[in-house]
Amino acid sequence: QVQLVESGGGLVQAGGSLRLSCVASGSIFGINTMAWYRQTPGNQRDLVAHIIKEGTTNYADSVKGRFTISRDNAKNTVYLQMNSLKPEDTAVYYCQMNILAGPFPLRTMDFWGKGTLVTVSS
Repeated sequence: QVQLVESGGGLVQAGGSLRLSCVASGSIFGINTMAWYRQTPGNQRDLVAHIIKEGTTNYADSVKGRFTISRDNAKNTVYLQMNSLKPEDTAVYYCQMNILAGPFPLRTMDFWGKGTLVTVSS
């Protein structure tokens, strides 16, 4: 079994910063892509940022220049540094990883964390 656990959410004033972390544990034989999504009530879950194993990143237009995604492959961890936060960034943030997982036979699957709430006050 594989589990993803996010941390780092909370309440912050507009203009502030937060750093989210997500660590994967369990029967892991390799991690391909890592990503952060966010969702507000009544809306779909939207991609915020994405990073492949080699480090290439991609961002939603709404967060470009403010958010930075990074990964530590040795720790099976993905980070999201969020700066210059705006009230419209308020959402539940979910991490997602594409993982080669056991038990045997190994399979590549998408796994999700349970989410961490980020609230930005004006």
